[in-house]
Amino acid sequence: MTTVNLEALDLSALLCSRVCHDVISPVGAIVNGLEVLEDDQDESMREFALDLIRKSARQASARLQFARIAFGAAGSAGASIDLADAEKVSRGMFADDKTQLSWSAPQALFPKNKVKLLLNLVMIATGAIPRGGHIDVAVTGEGDAPLIVLKAKGPHARIPPHVEGLMAGTSETGTVDAHGILAFYAGLVARAAGMGVTFAIEGDTVTIRAEPAAAEAPAETAPTPEEDRPSDSAPDSSSDTALA
Repeated sequence: MTTVNLEALDLSALLCSRVCHDVISPVGAIVNGLEVLEDDQDESMREFALDLIRKSARQASARLQFARIAFGAAGSAGASIDLADAEKVSRGMFADDKTQLSWSAPQALFPKNKVKLLLNLVMIATGAIPRGGHIDVAVTGEGDAPLIVLKAKGPHARIPPHVEGLMAGTSETGTVDAHGILAFYAGLVARAAGMGVTFAIEGDTVTIRAEPAAAEAPAETAPTPEEDRPSDSAPDSSSDTALA
């Protein structure tokens, strides 16, 4: 496996491609519905077109709201995000979909990068059950040291290909494309948040677990000052790409 060295401009471009990919389908459906309204006078077809426009507009809005928190700045550096907002945008993503979502989390403000990690793991969990199913999200603990556990259950469940390597910042080719950018970005966010992520599969259930990464023991000859340790508001400077 080769370490991926991704420039900031390339990261931005790939994330934009990902957002566009998620939004283009409902936006295209809105355009198709409007064309039907313009060209077809049949009342049943016009009603069908209106329903399509309403549903697609809701989907486009939900996906943009989700992306705003999962990929966007969502406030100034070091800001916190309400887990209730994370639940709201996650439920919006799964409305009228083949995947059901259960959510158990405290009503509290959590550090921005930990919430962004949670939302990115929700999307990775979706990829673990390509034919749909059920995703259970559980968040326990305090904001500075939470335990996040997602269980994705469905037919043909599997750990998405290459996701573990990409989250670690590596790939077989040393590059990442728009299909793998979500996992790569989730890895960046996890390291910035000081969280470690593991995957496991048993039967038709994939479990994704995120918890505070074990701190490295200080060297005997040069102990690390307490004030120099990274915090949630100061992402790990060893990351290849700084996060907003």
